[in-house]
Amino acid sequence: MSAPVHCICRADGTTDLSGILRDFKTFTSKKLIKQIEEDPESRREWMLEYFQKACEHLAKDQKYKIWQDGNQAKEIFSPAFLYEKLEYIHNNPVKDLIVEKPEDYLFSSARNYADLSSFLDVVVLEPKPVFLK
Repeated sequence: MSAPVHCICRADGTTDLSGILRDFKTFTSKKLIKQIEEDPESRREWMLEYFQKACEHLAKDQKYKIWQDGNQAKEIFSPAFLYEKLEYIHNNPVKDLIVEKPEDYLFSSARNYADLSSFLDVVVLEPKPVFLK
């Protein structure tokens, strides 16, 4: 199931990036499985079976596997790199032909930058990058 998650996040410096991602994956996996098990979701059985099969090959005792192994974490080292990654994230649904404009994707912070209603609570960078104006 291909549904990548792209995000720009910030930590206090006491936790390394791999630890943050590990904890994020653990937390969200548990929450997603709980949500699927408890809600009257028409695809519940199919999804749980899919996530069970995804971990059959693992040596450790694990019932469900939501996330793929690995990640492509990048540490932000400059404002230019930050805006480059933000532009990449916002344009991903456009590149994948899901929407025509970044702000049309309901689960994108591009909506926040376009001053549209959004499902996401994000900190909008000021001044807004040129590619978002």
